[in-house]
Amino acid sequence: MTILTRRGILAAGAALGLARPSIVRADDRPAVTVAVQKISNTNTLEPLREQSNVGERVFHTSLWEGLIGRNYQGALESVPVLATAWRRIDERTVEFTLRQGVKFHDGETMTAEDVAFSFGAERMFGPEGAKPEAQGRTLFTAETNPGRAGKDLPPEVPAVARRMLPSLEKVEIVDKYTVRFVNRTPDVVLEGRLSRLGTEVISRRAFEAAGSWLEWSRRPVTTGPYKVKEFRADSMLILEPHEAYWGGRPPLRELRFVEVSEVSSRINGLLSGQYTFATDLPPDQIAGIEKNPAFEVRGSTILNHRLTVFDKNHPQLANPLVRRAFTHAIDRTAIVEALWGGRTVVPKGLQWDFYGPMQHADWTVPKFDPTEARRLLKEAGYKGDPIPYRLLNNYYTNQVSTAQVLVKMWKAVGLNVQIEMKENWQQIFDRNSPRAVRDWSNSAAFNDPVSSLVNQHGPNGQQQQVGEWTNEEMNRLSVELENSTDLARRRVVFRRLLEICEREDPAYTVLHQNATFTAKRRDTRWKDAPAFAMDFRAHNWGG
Repeated sequence: MTILTRRGILAAGAALGLARPSIVRADDRPAVTVAVQKISNTNTLEPLREQSNVGERVFHTSLWEGLIGRNYQGALESVPVLATAWRRIDERTVEFTLRQGVKFHDGETMTAEDVAFSFGAERMFGPEGAKPEAQGRTLFTAETNPGRAGKDLPPEVPAVARRMLPSLEKVEIVDKYTVRFVNRTPDVVLEGRLSRLGTEVISRRAFEAAGSWLEWSRRPVTTGPYKVKEFRADSMLILEPHEAYWGGRPPLRELRFVEVSEVSSRINGLLSGQYTFATDLPPDQIAGIEKNPAFEVRGSTILNHRLTVFDKNHPQLANPLVRRAFTHAIDRTAIVEALWGGRTVVPKGLQWDFYGPMQHADWTVPKFDPTEARRLLKEAGYKGDPIPYRLLNNYYTNQVSTAQVLVKMWKAVGLNVQIEMKENWQQIFDRNSPRAVRDWSNSAAFNDPVSSLVNQHGPNGQQQQVGEWTNEEMNRLSVELENSTDLARRRVVFRRLLEICEREDPAYTVLHQNATFTAKRRDTRWKDAPAFAMDFRAHNWGG
């Protein structure tokens, strides 16, 4: 009797000219599920449309990449990503050497042409480009551009682009792997601008091939370690590995972000094994999670401050004395201790230590002084009229509880603030009903006040673009801060901006530095970053 072995069968097949059966190995990389409060406020995956904390968590390191990035395992210092080096040509020009051999998700190789296109009119600025006279013009239509129906940029895209790069003149292609960014004016922070969310590189071919801008924005073709497998608006985003990633084989076979609005549901799902990570946790939940020795909570303060923002067009807030009263009625230290368990701090206004020589270390937030708040309200002639406070349901960690505390503090000095719960940011910014007070947070995209105070509150900043606040002197000085190369003068200008925006004509008031906390199993080998972004590249997994 002949006994057939596996080796004998294969040998017989070879003798008969049969193909040797292929052996398919299973992908043994793990699949990870991250429970988040929100994936995208705009239901898109395009950073030029989705400028948000939640977007940073999903976009940075996983999907999108720029020329310059951050060291998320360090102090967030700038590091080469799609550029291997850069150098200053002069005060207006920076030259970048591109990384060679980088593949987009569609298999195409990145070149200088893709970089130049990424910062051009069709993708970023609209048909009028970045020229000065285009500032404030944010929409082109099918009527003025026949044949472009569905391809028009949403108005927010060029608005964000001009906020990030207000003086960009052009991107020159020197050769296949060299580009130069040329500004119209001197700019000492141009490299920093090109490291922030919104300055990533895309595939020109894929963008032009997309049927519409919305189609592109929900399945962008980039260079990141993961690419879009499935995106369900308001529900989940599933990413799969980009196997040709220049930075090495991605460590996960699937990366899934799932929207779970309630904190308790995120925690329960983590403890039951449904989720690998639970994000945006309030500090009062940490002890309960860590009672189970199999789990831990990671997190820290980040380069982001929580603010209360004012709309000076509301009749009760037109007088700056009333807004100043708001700022003096807040016991920020009590909020940090009661709601954050002392795990964050009250900062020195809208600035951070990493500003280095540009920081004003002697600056402080307005002093908690109820007596002064009452005096200011009396001087302003405020009679107790209601002031609306538009609020989202815990989009920010501890948002509702913080708002409730603030309303009590304001009531104690005579301010009649009424909470109005809203479902989304569109309702927060809606001008069809009176706006007055809202929540916000501001990040430091790089280590200069241009990245936060000017970027968010200056003439091209979101607060002025949505029509809440403006100040002529602030706008003039913002331009000077952006264009000056004199450090001493820039320090003087920055301090004056703080005086205007935080004391004299308050645009906002800083509550506390933000912090973010994420829970996971202790045996999940992954390190959190001092930022919203979650890094799932090879160097930060399983090591």
